[in-house]
Amino acid sequence: MTKGPPAIQGQVPKAGLFTPSSGIKGNGGASVPRGPVPTRPLPQPHPKDEDTLVQMAEHIPAGFRTPMCAHCNMVIRGPFLVALGKSWHKEEFNCTHCRKSLADIGFVEEQGTVYCEHCYEDFLAPTCSRCQDKILGEVINALKQTWHVHCFLCATCQQPIRNNTFHLEEGEPYCEQDFYSMFGTSCHGCEFPVEAGDKFLEALGYTWHDNCFVCAVCCTTLEGQTFFSKKDKPLCKKHAHTLKI
Repeated sequence: MTKGPPAIQGQVPKAGLFTPSSGIKGNGGASVPRGPVPTRPLPQPHPKDEDTLVQMAEHIPAGFRTPMCAHCNMVIRGPFLVALGKSWHKEEFNCTHCRKSLADIGFVEEQGTVYCEHCYEDFLAPTCSRCQDKILGEVINALKQTWHVHCFLCATCQQPIRNNTFHLEEGEPYCEQDFYSMFGTSCHGCEFPVEAGDKFLEALGYTWHDNCFVCAVCCTTLEGQTFFSKKDKPLCKKHAHTLKI
């Protein structure tokens, strides 16, 4: 029968445990420079883009109704467009920057202002830290950078972390499951991981949750108590000499 040394107590620090934030937005108050926009093909949506910001105006035929134009506040007589919950003369629904007509092409709304995809991509859309492409859909904000949802991946399983909690190890993000399987410590009592924020004990050469370090016979907590051990199992003073263990 051996008398065990005092258990060393601690608490797993929460540093390294993160939760990314997400949103569907551009750069907010970023200014749009004046000048011509280079002519180039329309950007094609990434096949994995989610919740894209790009919208299309709806064409309404003449005679359906006579609404007011959101741009000039005049009655529209004839065909018109519906976009952003408002009605527009076809010739007055244009990109705020380059003035290109948005009647038949995709557009993006930013703080009440509309832009063609070219201008939004050039001047407002954030850049993905992984692929360096512009983000025209949901944005993941993590590690002081912006990412496509499908580009912010666990370093091990390569699956998108999305808005789930992740851990950082040597600058690389890991989902919780892979982090604990690779770097985590399991409690010798319950065999579950000792997670960030958990109180733990170091005793008998193992790590224990503070509430898992109990007498193997009566389950009395041994935290802060003198204990004995038999076959690597902790015992209280009362059961130190028990025969069945």
